Formats: sequence, C-alpha cells, structure tokens
Amino acid sequence: MNSSTVGENNIQSALAKKQEKPSTPAQIMQSLLSHEGTKKILENALHENAGAFSASVIDLYNSDKTLQACDPRQVFGECLKAVSLKLPINKQLGFAYVIPYKDSKTGTQVPQFQMGYKGFIQLCMRSGIYKYINAGVVYEGELQTVDKLTGAVDLNGNKVSDEVVGYFAYMETINGFSKAYFWTKDATIKHAAKYSKSYRSGSSIWRDNLDEMCVKTVLRNMLSKWGAMTVDMERALTSDTDDYADKTQDPLPTSIAAEAVDGNVQVEDVANGK
Repeated sequence: MNSSTVGENNIQSALAKKQEKPSTPAQIMQSLLSHEGTKKILENALHENAGAFSASVIDLYNSDKTLQACDPRQVFGECLKAVSLKLPINKQLGFAYVIPYKDSKTGTQVPQFQMGYKGFIQLCMRSGIYKYINAGVVYEGELQTVDKLTGAVDLNGNKVSDEVVGYFAYMETINGFSKAYFWTKDATIKHAAKYSKSYRSGSSIWRDNLDEMCVKTVLRNMLSKWGAMTVDMERALTSDTDDYADKTQDPLPTSIAAEAVDGNVQVEDVANGK
C-alpha cells in the first residue's frame, strides 16, 4: 500500500468519525446545548443567565434516569418553554419542571413541561397587576368558613395538628378585585387523578412533593378562571401540559422552535420568519 493510499484512508476515517452521531442521550443533549445557534437563542433570551440555564438542563437530564429514557431532543424542546417564560428549570427551585411520563399508546417515555406554583406566583409578581398573590396548605383547625355566595374563605382558626386538610389560593389586584379558593385535599387529589398524566403515571414529582403539586393545582385553576391573562400567563397555562390530560402537547407556544437532525440542532426564530 503506497503512502497516498494510506493518507487517503486516514482522511476518510477522520471524516467518518467527525460525521458520527453522538452515541448516548447525554452526548446528544450536550451537542444540542453546545451548538452555536442554541447558544445565541439562549443568550438573546436569558443574557448573562444563559450559561446557568444550560448547566441546569445538563444537571436535570443527567440526574434523572427516567428522563434519560426520553428523546433528548424532546427534552430540550420542553426546556425551551421555560426559556420563553424566563424561569429556571432547576427542580430544586420549584419554578418549572420537565417531567417524564409513560405514553399509554406507545409505551415510551415522553417529557412534558410543567409549571410549579412558584413559577405562577413569579409571573404574577412580574406583571405588576397584583397587590397580593398567595397559596399554600390548610391544616386541621384553620378553616372556619367558606362563603358559597361571595367565595370568601376564613382561615383564621387555630391549627390543632399537622394534618393537611386542604389547599388555598388567594389573589388581589391593585384595582381591588380579589378572589379566594379553597379545595379539600380529597377534591384536589381527585382532580389530579382525573386530569394529570404525571399523577396517574406515578411520577416522583407527585409522590415526593404531593402538597406542593396540590397547591399548584388550586392556584393554577384560580388564575386560569379569574387571573389577569397577560401574555406570559397565557403562555404558561398553555405550556403547562399536565393539568388537562386531553390536551395535545403543542410543539412550542413561543417564538422559539428547535429541530434536532442527526445529532445537530437547527434553531430558528419563528417570530422573525427566518
């Protein structure tokens, strides 16, 4: 074999290695986040927080074996919904999550974006519309009355035990409109059993954070019916695919769309028609 043939073979081998797809889901995710187009989108949306967001996506994906069973491109697409709302995806913070659930038709794991109750409160605070916004658990003895006519809820009773009997949500806008919600624990769980895909699939987010997810359920329902429908709030309610199981997952209810092809990501700004 002459030297030219050896050189040609080396070049072909190098090109073949260069064109190889990432071999693991974690490597595909890393490829998506390291792509220049992705970096530009994240920097434009999150500025100095872009790097921290990418790191949180990697940490989220690498620390959840069930999430790794999902297509990393789909996981990345769900994470982009948090970008559009400028919310951290770190599950320890509780603002937003990407949760895997098992598709009953295909048997595969599918990721879905979910808001946390702190994320909804954050969006309300940013809007400048609300004077008060609050949600939490109700312990045995605290609930006094619920006025069916006015919707007023009296929680000024004395707590007599650590037993959680229900959940409340309350809002008051700067123009004086107010609304309170109280759901019993049983009613909230029945709602989750009927509408939440992640609850029915036994997701750890419900198993490990039952009260937090129940608080989110009550707050979300109050805001969807009585809250100020800002652009961000409408986007959050649309993106939060878990609360109503009969909804199909929208690709991305934002100006960002991403399509991963052969391990590479092509990011385009739909709003600008590019």
